Amino acid sequence: MIEIHPTARISKLADIEDSVKGSRICIGAHVVIDAFVKIKPAGGPGDVLVGPNTVINAGCVLYTGNGIHIGDSVAIAANCTFAPVNHEYADRSRLIRSQGFRPSKGGIWVGDDVWIGANCVLLDGARIGKGCVIAAGSIVRGHLRRRCHGGFSHPAVRHLAGQPGSVVRRS
Repeated sequence: MIEIHPTARISKLADIEDSVKGSRICIGAHVVIDAFVKIKPAGGPGDVLVGPNTVINAGCVLYTGNGIHIGDSVAIAANCTFAPVNHEYADRSRLIRSQGFRPSKGGIWVGDDVWIGANCVLLDGARIGKGCVIAAGSIVRGHLRRRCHGGFSHPAVRHLAGQPGSVVRRS
């Protein structure tokens, strides 16, 4: 099921596929989805939820997999990939494509007011806290938390860069 808020602006050249497995794709108010963005139900029954005032630039690909939650006012630069799913490959006697998918690591969660630079890859289990900046070309597969919310004692992470991503500056 695809739900697009009436104030969202979706390029005629974007491709949002409807799910045959029941995944919801919900696009919030004042979201902008640029040309050649692909949202594809694949790899699992997860939902894709895009919060208000978010911009997804050209060439991004989002697979539903185990689910994607994108918060409010997120800026996603060109050619990013959100892949909340992993292929199974342990049985060497079978083709990888015939082995299905590995158990979920929780999908992808992006907090509010996040900037994701061009050509980033977010993998299953990625958690990016409010206000983080992800440098262009980074690979994110773990947790990046904002300052001490809900009893966490982790320092605030503000900037991440590299492959795999590592902290380059804390707030």
